[in-house]
Amino acid sequence: MTTGTDRWKRVAQQAAQKAKQAATVALREADRLLKAARQRAESAARRRRVKQALQKTGRVLKAAGKAALVAGVAAGLAAARDGGRSTKKLARRH
Repeated sequence: MTTGTDRWKRVAQQAAQKAKQAATVALREADRLLKAARQRAESAARRRRVKQALQKTGRVLKAAGKAALVAGVAAGLAAARDGGRSTKKLARRH
């Protein structure tokens, strides 16, 4: 026959086991939430870095386009001054 003290110990032990199980479940849930929060933060940072890289690439391409335009205009002016002759032909003539 169990005494009141034995029964109290058993109930206390069962309560402690349930509390431990609940704490373990809560820990797993907290880890899952932390992992999800980290992924969101990383993806936001990744999106920010990609956006900055695209903006930088756009600026570089704009500058390259302007340089190509200037080079084209300079080549057109040089060709207009030569009367459409190439420099090779001009070198042979003189």
